[in-house]
Amino acid sequence: MPAKGKKALFIIAPENFRDEELFETQKVLEASGIKTEVASSKAGKIKGSLGGIQEIEKTLLEVNLADYGAVIFIGGIGASVYFDDAIALAIAEETFRQNKILAAICVAPSILANAGVLRGKKATSFSSRKDNLVDKGALFTGEPVTVAGKIVTASGPAAAQNFGWKIVELFQK
Repeated sequence: MPAKGKKALFIIAPENFRDEELFETQKVLEASGIKTEVASSKAGKIKGSLGGIQEIEKTLLEVNLADYGAVIFIGGIGASVYFDDAIALAIAEETFRQNKILAAICVAPSILANAGVLRGKKATSFSSRKDNLVDKGALFTGEPVTVAGKIVTASGPAAAQNFGWKIVELFQK
């Protein structure tokens, strides 16, 4: 079943998101016919840690989960602003509760762990976040990409394309 006509929401930090994690993953999804939108905690143009610019279509407060089949949290040093952000954690929890695709890469799997959705599930992340995932009950794999049901986690920029393909595979199921 093709992924055409489906929509995914990327959530990036208001500054210092990891460019490749957004742009490479986005390319894979869009090449597969999945429409993408990008949200953040602030509107306007946001600069990635490598200088890439992303125009924000909506803020986290404007997100309507009914519009998307997947929510994808992008990493980078700026993503730490969402580790304890009530709105970001609520989006992760509700996406999980609705049995939609929920994905996070690099340090962003800590958002999922802090939202309580990785408890008892296999997951991976950037090595600096391993202890947080384990402390929150995740079964840390250390793999570049880990899929547990409809949750996809990845270790960082080098895994971005594979991360994108795993999300596409879930859309096709």
